[in-house]
Amino acid sequence: MRSITSGLFREGSLNFILTNGFPRRTATRLAGWFCRLEQPFVRDVSIAVWRFFCDVDLADAKKTRFASLHDCFVRELREGARPVNLSPHTLVSPCDALIGACGRIESGELLQVKGSAYRLEELLGDGELAAAFADGTYVTLRLTAGMYHRFHAPHDGRIEGLSHLAGDVWNVNPPTLARVDRVFCRNERAVIRLRLEPGGPLILLVAVAAVLVGGIRLRLGDETIDPRRRPPAAPLPGAVLRKGEEVGWFEHGSTIIVLAPAGFTLAPAVRAGARLRMGEPLLRKPQFEEEEGARHGDKTTSVHEE
Repeated sequence: MRSITSGLFREGSLNFILTNGFPRRTATRLAGWFCRLEQPFVRDVSIAVWRFFCDVDLADAKKTRFASLHDCFVRELREGARPVNLSPHTLVSPCDALIGACGRIESGELLQVKGSAYRLEELLGDGELAAAFADGTYVTLRLTAGMYHRFHAPHDGRIEGLSHLAGDVWNVNPPTLARVDRVFCRNERAVIRLRLEPGGPLILLVAVAAVLVGGIRLRLGDETIDPRRRPPAAPLPGAVLRKGEEVGWFEHGSTIIVLAPAGFTLAPAVRAGARLRMGEPLLRKPQFEEEEGARHGDKTTSVHEE
């Protein structure tokens, strides 16, 4: 295994040290407590500092006043702020994000960054589930600290399962991904199984926590679920979702890895480094590729993006 401390003095090393070189779990608990303080002075100063350093745009927020920094972090959007592509052939981005590695899952491996791969089975903690996506497609979506932090259904579907894997809270920014192997497999994460309707294939949303992330929350029906505290065998309420409907939120920025089985391809604008908004095309369903190929007399294949 490559040393965690290798390359500390390369580009980004100061960022890596500042965002990882402290007791991450303790700092995350303290951040969660501090962000919820509703004292007006603390709220106003902390939001102002956050906006200065993180390029936060609140113009599309549903509310104009917030009770705390946390309230601002997990803000909802005003109606119509994120138009959703309604094509039945298209899966949309579940969140606002910067695209990391994306493309084909090859020999059961995904890229973290160029030259650094990790095993799908380790990410999911389930060998049988990983086998179903062995030749599939993935997109890594990174939510920065200043972005809108809620995530939504990429397609009409039914949630069939939810699993939680305990772990660390490494930062998920580029300097960390370049220095620490298998970050997404090390960090705490929730695996959401979404069956596309009607009777379609299974899609996975892997929500990965990170440093200063107070937790991952899911909103299913009228209930808010904390994956850490939910018993594994507990039934999932309100499991039917429509494309664009809210699924949950991070209590700070982090990452969602979208996994689709073989046959799905990347939407034209999806490439490493691009920026997407929730509701914009992310993946195309297999029958769409077949229809396009029939019209043009050829067969479209996906390109592995790095």
